[in-house]
Amino acid sequence: MSEAPQPTTAAEKQSSARVLPALILAMLSFSVVQTAVVPILPSLAKELSVSGSSITWLMTANLLSAAVLTPLLGRFGDLRGRKPMLLISLTGLVAGSALAVSTHSFTWLVVARVLQGAGGGVLPLAISIVRDELPKQKVTGGVAAISASMGVGSGLGLVATGLLLEHWSYKSIFWMGLVFGLIAVALVALRVPTDPVTDKDGGADPLGALTLAGWLSALLVAVSQGNNWGWTSTKTLGLFAVAAVVALVWGIIEVKVKHPLVDMKMMSRPAVAFTNLAGLLIGFGMYGSFMVISNFAQTPEKFAHYGFTATVLHAGVMLLPSAIGSMVAAPLGALLIARRGPRLPLVLGGVLGAVAMAYLAVRHSHEGDIYTASAIFGLGIGLAFSAMPAYINGAVPVEQSGIANGMNAVLRTVGGAIGTAVMAAILTGDTMKLPPKIPLVLPTLDAYQHAFWTAAAVCVIAGAVPFLIRTIKPTTTVAAGNEVADVDSSPRLAKTDA
Repeated sequence: MSEAPQPTTAAEKQSSARVLPALILAMLSFSVVQTAVVPILPSLAKELSVSGSSITWLMTANLLSAAVLTPLLGRFGDLRGRKPMLLISLTGLVAGSALAVSTHSFTWLVVARVLQGAGGGVLPLAISIVRDELPKQKVTGGVAAISASMGVGSGLGLVATGLLLEHWSYKSIFWMGLVFGLIAVALVALRVPTDPVTDKDGGADPLGALTLAGWLSALLVAVSQGNNWGWTSTKTLGLFAVAAVVALVWGIIEVKVKHPLVDMKMMSRPAVAFTNLAGLLIGFGMYGSFMVISNFAQTPEKFAHYGFTATVLHAGVMLLPSAIGSMVAAPLGALLIARRGPRLPLVLGGVLGAVAMAYLAVRHSHEGDIYTASAIFGLGIGLAFSAMPAYINGAVPVEQSGIANGMNAVLRTVGGAIGTAVMAAILTGDTMKLPPKIPLVLPTLDAYQHAFWTAAAVCVIAGAVPFLIRTIKPTTTVAAGNEVADVDSSPRLAKTDA
């Protein structure tokens, strides 16, 4: 199968410039909605009259839905067209936000978060559209901008949550998601052209889809609820066992069927496999660190003798430099990829993340320490996010771009769930002894330092992973007679490397 033709005329290039802002806004809409509820889970538990352990389902349900639907929407985009699937993904986000605005029931709010998880399909679909529609010399920058937008949106979501809660109720957060989602749907419908279907001969794989959903569901529920149920409880261990068995069955199915949902040969290529490992580790670092920093900032200093007694808004503002760092990282990452390949920005991403977390483990007594670490961390996350699609797109044909980037997004989500659970276990495993009249459970300062060092170690490993992938060589312009042939300027793997 041949690659979808790239735009070459001036009119097509002008048209493609309209596409990227719509795709970036779509990515921002999902990432803002996904993280916006994180700092308000305790207050939501009181508002909805549910236990602290039950309220975590608002995150678990969203992570689970995103993990299951992201690869499915990515693959159906490869088969049936990326724009229709992108609109379906955003429609789920809008429907979930609308339901959340209209209900006061915890059960229906969980359903709403499941619907919002459909927005996870935006990342692989948007990357595939960029690869189809933008001029070849702009593909690397476009992909980097969309991927880095995930980190930008996560940081902005935390700030927006605090700002909205200063003046309105928690429902204003879901109103924000609804408005963002509707604007994104309109822009995608109007600006994104109907894309070529690049895998017309491909087929569906319902059994593969079912087993993929099965093992991801078992794994994510076990990881997300392990702290509440106990890591050695029958339910937790049972779900881990189910996940392992169903994952094995899924792998066998994907090897056997004619048209697999996920091509296991493609997934086993070093550039794909190790990039997915890096995605898992970076997801661990990002989600876990955001949770730890937010909690640390909101700790009442008069009781704990650390922290800043910050409001939700103040804690979000402390993380705002991470969003700014990710914004800076998108063009910087694209420049580094074009000149040196994706290894350098991915290594730098892990190194900067480790530096930021190690800095907080050592220095955390002033607000300036949080701002500094947040900026460094955001820059690192943005660089890493910009590099991962470049590795994957250089190793897979265009007709597998959606599912390949979708699986990378899934592993970022799984890593985030694991990171959040591990950080929570570290913090709850070492708490302070306060007088009985103070109804608070606060981690010790040592617990936070251990959490920061853990995140730093994970980021170091993520920065080392790219050295397991062979060199990516940027494609150069080829002269043919008196004419110069346009060649994709985005990095590609040499065939022996894939």
